[in-house]
Amino acid sequence: MNIKITISRDTGLKENQVAAVLDLLDQGATVPFIARYRKERTGSLDEVAISDIRDRATALNALEARKQAIIKSLEERQLYTEELGRQIENADAMTRLEDVYEKYRPKKRTRATIAREKGLEPLAMMILEPETGMNLEKEASKFIGPDVANPQEAWAGARDIIAEIINEDATIRSEIRDLFIKTAMIHATVIKGKDEDGAKFKDYFDWEEPAFKAPSHRILAMLRGAGEKILRVHVLPDEEKALNIIHGIYPGKRKLCPGSREQILAAAEDAYKRLLSKSIENEALRMLKQKADEKAVAVFSDNLRQVLLSPPLGGRPVLAIDPGFRTGCKIACLDATGKLVHHDVIHPHTPNGKQTASQLIPELVNRYKIGAIAVGNGTAGRETESFIRELTLPEDVDVIMVDESGASIYSASENAREEFPDHDITVRGAVSIGRRLMDPLAELVKVEPKSIGVGQYQHDVDQNMLQTALDDVVVSCVNQVGVEANTASKQLLSRVSGLNAGIAANMVKYRDENGAFTSRTDFLKVPRLGKKAFEQAAGFLRIQNGKNPLDRSGIHPESYPVVKQMAKNLGCRVEEMMTTKAPVQNIDLAPYVTATIGIPTLKDILAELAAPGRDPRQRFQAFSFDKNIHEIKDLVQDMVVPGIVTNVTAFGAFVDIGVHQDGLVHISQLADRFVKDPNEVVNVRQQVKVRVLEVDIPRKRISLSMKKNRKDIKS
Repeated sequence: MNIKITISRDTGLKENQVAAVLDLLDQGATVPFIARYRKERTGSLDEVAISDIRDRATALNALEARKQAIIKSLEERQLYTEELGRQIENADAMTRLEDVYEKYRPKKRTRATIAREKGLEPLAMMILEPETGMNLEKEASKFIGPDVANPQEAWAGARDIIAEIINEDATIRSEIRDLFIKTAMIHATVIKGKDEDGAKFKDYFDWEEPAFKAPSHRILAMLRGAGEKILRVHVLPDEEKALNIIHGIYPGKRKLCPGSREQILAAAEDAYKRLLSKSIENEALRMLKQKADEKAVAVFSDNLRQVLLSPPLGGRPVLAIDPGFRTGCKIACLDATGKLVHHDVIHPHTPNGKQTASQLIPELVNRYKIGAIAVGNGTAGRETESFIRELTLPEDVDVIMVDESGASIYSASENAREEFPDHDITVRGAVSIGRRLMDPLAELVKVEPKSIGVGQYQHDVDQNMLQTALDDVVVSCVNQVGVEANTASKQLLSRVSGLNAGIAANMVKYRDENGAFTSRTDFLKVPRLGKKAFEQAAGFLRIQNGKNPLDRSGIHPESYPVVKQMAKNLGCRVEEMMTTKAPVQNIDLAPYVTATIGIPTLKDILAELAAPGRDPRQRFQAFSFDKNIHEIKDLVQDMVVPGIVTNVTAFGAFVDIGVHQDGLVHISQLADRFVKDPNEVVNVRQQVKVRVLEVDIPRKRISLSMKKNRKDIKS
């Protein structure tokens, strides 16, 4: 199999584009680097296309490895033939390959194996291909002996052999599989006696729908119910249609002697019910699971990208509060770079502590020139926010609720202990909340993505698939934004293209021992950061106050000579090209095209010169909840309130409206039009206005709507 040709055919991309990507990946290039700095070679493919090529190549290599393993097994057992080799080579998917191999797979002792041991295979062949005028009744009696008591036992053994032959027929397996994919129904029922234990799966106690049209969240819900021994789940097509497919081949239209057709029909029914249906049903369940996993992982990835690219507050000192009732509220004052400069504990929810806190907070705001107060949205979050808003503070101090999902996990981690060895877990948690407001990306890379709280059935999906996808998203976001080499944590640096945890730690150690990096060329002095790592990483690392002004841009050092030539031709300095003083946008690019630098890269260079190191994230906008709503009991039907989207799923969006319980905007309530994909309308961290449809206090469920046309809203 030619992997490049196969991927080109399946994706519609040019073969030379696929070849270029695979070649660059083989050389150790990363997806962000290829997408950003090797556009000429790939035809300007984006990260999505490059990742797709990478993943398809991985799958095809796995298919090729499986083919070689099968061939080796066949050769060792002296079963390999040229015809079988051609069938194996032509198999373009793992399922087709396994169909070819099914007949030759080493087997456990089966009913057919036992029948063959009794010498009944010749009888099975006579039934399938009888000679003209053959009397099968008479032939069957010839097999009676010590292991076969009577003709009926001989027939039964022969049917077992025929059933196995039918089950191993690659054509039949393929056609039955297609029938499953096109027509199978998924049916879930509750296991007897599990009604109460499985109340959360009540919707699926007697549920049926077309299997391969079912949405991913329902598939995963049913499979979770089956995994918890609450539901019994089956995926099956119409049995008569399946048997008709088999009967079209066994017995088919061949001429048969009396009795042969009946035996084959009986064997075919047994083959389907006992062997084939169970085998293909398991395949179908795996296919459905994989399809649902892929959708769930895609949803998680989209949500994670939106969270990581949330607008940063920027370089303003922050007072962060990790709220609590009994143990008080932990506060941490951070300077504009995120450095901890003060921490304390206040008790604003007790009579004695409220007065002290009322004096301390304004004092700290003034002392550390605080520009914003970040309040965690956990227990006592809304109450603490209300307390802060009641204080007399400067008008330009924003009070902002911050999603603290995963903050407790980070604060107890080895990374947090290493960063703050002299502070306890409560101080680390408050610091994390403040830094999330200042720069969500820089702080959230320290947390396992699965702990951020934006997934859908994340514990049910293939964990390797999920981890790979989420790692791709984190790396993509980090490199899209760029990283300040002199202030970034080692966790953030480790996500830069070409770097890893070891090199990142060495970078931090180098700047601690030698002072700030003054040039991108200084990176080459870092232990283990060789020329290849430098090539991959340099363009994504920034040095704001370095010797070379281009070091604060996304222009790769390999392109610096071109920029210098442009400056020379314009009669100005490079620094002037990075301001409005030089008309860089009017430069004729044709003279600067070389064998390695083409128009796409030159256009990127001009864009960077116009806005060096521009942060692609949107501008920060302060948000506040309705000050009159703190608990679910405060909600009234038809009330319109502000909210923040916390999670987007295949069936709708969850919105935080400040009552410690997210409400659901079902996909049917997202807009006044039909919505196929919730991501068309909303994204994580989006500020929205929602209308309360229904409040179920005992079950803690809130139904919301974003429809503007109230006539369309069904409560």
